Amino acid sequence: MTATAPAPAPDGTRADELLMTASSLRKLLGRPELGSVVGAVAVFLFFALVADSFLRATSISTVLYAASTLGIMAVPVALLMIGGEFDLSAGVMVTSSALISSMFSYQMTANVWVGVAVSLLVTLALGLFNGLMLTRTKLPSFIVTLGTFMMLTGMNLGFTKLISGTVSTKSISDMEGFSSARTVFASTVTLGGVDFKITILWWLALVAVATWILLRTRAGNWIFAAGGAREAARAVGVPVDRTKVGLYVGVALGAWISGQHLLFSFDVVQSGEGVGNELKYIVAAVIGGCLITGGYGSAVGSAVGAFIFGMASMGIVYAEWDAEWFTFFLGAMLLLATLLNAWVRKRAEATS
Repeated sequence: MTATAPAPAPDGTRADELLMTASSLRKLLGRPELGSVVGAVAVFLFFALVADSFLRATSISTVLYAASTLGIMAVPVALLMIGGEFDLSAGVMVTSSALISSMFSYQMTANVWVGVAVSLLVTLALGLFNGLMLTRTKLPSFIVTLGTFMMLTGMNLGFTKLISGTVSTKSISDMEGFSSARTVFASTVTLGGVDFKITILWWLALVAVATWILLRTRAGNWIFAAGGAREAARAVGVPVDRTKVGLYVGVALGAWISGQHLLFSFDVVQSGEGVGNELKYIVAAVIGGCLITGGYGSAVGSAVGAFIFGMASMGIVYAEWDAEWFTFFLGAMLLLATLLNAWVRKRAEATS
């Protein structure tokens, strides 16, 4: 005997329920961050089992802090990747932002907030430079931003040695405005007896704003169109060049926020910092579901990717493993997440 499905109700209720279920499944499978969420749960459970102190409230706070310092940059980098481009200068741009704030304030004996404002203007100008160079020359973003990366690396070291005589900046902790700036960029908030760094709030705010832009605004549609099918998007009136310039300025804004945190956390800045961090931002975005080819991804996914990064970096410490295993773990997560994201996309297309 074979089982038969119950006949649908005369009013079509059962058929509607099936359609709603299928529609919900398609939406779930179509979310770019689905694979990274599955990976995040797996990583969390893994370190909860192998590291006794991983589930402590103070440990979770430390994990979130590690994730936020990466996530602040991973969010705008993810939007840029959705728009079909890269920025290899993002890591050293963070250091440039911190150096400008510190050295301008110190040399001009100005209120620290003046240095912060000057740093914002210069950093945004760097992002504008990247965007205009890309759109005006039509060179690949890899070449444009690699050139910017090399120039900023040399300028960071050269100007710091020229002005300070060493590879690090002078202390500005006793200057006017330092305490209030530290409160904004590097303070600690206590909740339930546990200390949380304010960078976590900056990170979550950026994720919320970026998600709103992507899903609720015309600019979000432009970003997906510019990354997915540039020529077709331009043919229907999408301002592709302007969108890409705006995305590079967004990366510069994230670099400015991260740079100010770097400065006001440690008071002085080493001019050689930041090299290699741009790859971490890209890895977080890819783990979060962004495609290398553009046109697909989410800000929430980049946040999950940064959270995985934070769990891995601190979980290895709590498990008392050699720190060298972190790079291996991150590479494995990159490959697994990419494969899982590809599988999820195929399933989503199959059910559509």
